[in-house]
Amino acid sequence: MTGVDEREVQHDIETPAPVQIRFGIDFVAASLADATVVMSMPMSGLRNPFTGAPAVGPLAILVDAAAGMVNHYRRQRDRWTVSSELSLEVSANVNDAMADGAPPVVASARAVGSVGATPLALCTLMCGETEIGIGTVRSAFIPADGVTAKQPPRTLLRGTPTLGERMAVQVDTGQHGAIVLRQHPDPDLNNDIGIVHGGMASAGLELAASAAMNADRSGDRFQTASLRVNFLRPFFAGGTSSYVATPVRVGRTTGVADAQAIGDDGRVALTARVTAYR
Repeated sequence: MTGVDEREVQHDIETPAPVQIRFGIDFVAASLADATVVMSMPMSGLRNPFTGAPAVGPLAILVDAAAGMVNHYRRQRDRWTVSSELSLEVSANVNDAMADGAPPVVASARAVGSVGATPLALCTLMCGETEIGIGTVRSAFIPADGVTAKQPPRTLLRGTPTLGERMAVQVDTGQHGAIVLRQHPDPDLNNDIGIVHGGMASAGLELAASAAMNADRSGDRFQTASLRVNFLRPFFAGGTSSYVATPVRVGRTTGVADAQAIGDDGRVALTARVTAYR
């Protein structure tokens, strides 16, 4: 380990408490000495706002929280970590996690290899006794100087919010029928340095990409099996921020789509490729 204080075990600027509360993430266990983290998150009832089908994308929130925390533990005291790449691979058993009444998904994350310039962490995803997938997060170090944790007032959601309400997103249509998911600003969805949480943004990319592959399809939908995300620059939410997706190929059994997260400054902040099967 690299001198991280025990008081920081449950604090990571990437996934602060408001994000964990919004998505029901529980901190199960952690070891600074071993650089391991265990977190859980319920997936039951989370549905794609475009299609109404169970959504795989929110698993990226859990992956980024757990594996990102492992990388955070491995930093030097004068550094912070930010996600630079995220991947999610799920098996057909992911349906077990999305079924009504399913237990929360548990992510067990550990470090991979030496720290280097870009630490890598891997997590296994379990629903009950069944392994449903794996995820990875590669992080980059940034200087801690000048980084001030922001803790704005909480945003309260009433009743049982939908996934779209939790993510503060709205279905829209772009030019020529393009799939667009508007990302409204919500301080509870930001990390401690004021940008949209990386796992949450990755989930938005998956929702848009899945919708692009399933456009005009009511039954026998494509289900996401693979999500690969690159973080290019900070993603700031505002009046014009959105996720846009276009299909690369939609075949009989396989679909591929690309998605982008476009910040309020008009710049592409994240890119993703999603592969799905039916």
